[in-house]
Amino acid sequence: MSTPSPDLEHDAPAWLPWFGHFVTRRGLWAGLILLCGTVWLMALGLSQLLITLMGRGDRLVATLCASACALLITGVFGYLFLRLVQFQDQTRQRVSHHATLDPLTSAFNRRHFLQLVDREWSRAKRYNMDCAMLLMDVDHFKRVNDTHGHLCGDRLLREIARVSGETLRQADVLARFGGEEFAVFLPHTDPLGALDVAERIRERVEQLDFSWEERDVPVSVSLGVASLQYEHLTLDHLIHDADEALYSAKAAGRNCVRAKLGLQPGHSSYAH
Repeated sequence: MSTPSPDLEHDAPAWLPWFGHFVTRRGLWAGLILLCGTVWLMALGLSQLLITLMGRGDRLVATLCASACALLITGVFGYLFLRLVQFQDQTRQRVSHHATLDPLTSAFNRRHFLQLVDREWSRAKRYNMDCAMLLMDVDHFKRVNDTHGHLCGDRLLREIARVSGETLRQADVLARFGGEEFAVFLPHTDPLGALDVAERIRERVEQLDFSWEERDVPVSVSLGVASLQYEHLTLDHLIHDADEALYSAKAAGRNCVRAKLGLQPGHSSYAH
């Protein structure tokens, strides 16, 4: 969903990304055979054209010489060129991966999340469409790290990201917002729908059968919900309201959902 540095993209030839995808998809040797065949046909055609224009020459000898030269030269330099193209495409994919995803949870990182959501939020604001922001904090995460170690905490974050992602639609955007905090942007979602999503995430996390070194580890999250309102002049205002709602959820005893502007989600409005 993201690309490497814009400067790198603009400097690269327009055909290079497409050709890199082709080589990666088809394989190095298939690409080399195709390249050799193409150059051989071009050399063969050119040799026959020159003989025709000159009006004399041995067509068979010219064909054999052109074929041998084309296949030999293209085989050597074509292999090196295709390896370079393949390496360039793999490098671009790795750069894109590290630039957009959190390395621990494979959710989007904060920077890329804000880039994506800013465009969606602007569109929703311009056309008066519903959208919502969820902020989620893992309850007592420091206690998990102190009791079971940071490896346990890392695995717990990965599991929470996984079950949260399974709860969301394809259009929704999940990110690790920092530390043990996650953010979810819900386009085309009204306030009650956002509360329903938050409650489903809370339930899925609470039902996690999570253990570490044969010891059960209780897991829960607190969530704050904010829906787009007229007074939200910037994306930061929407995030701020979700953060305030999250603070209310933690103050209410954790493992619950709170929403800005008085909307409360059924039974999840009570701390468990």
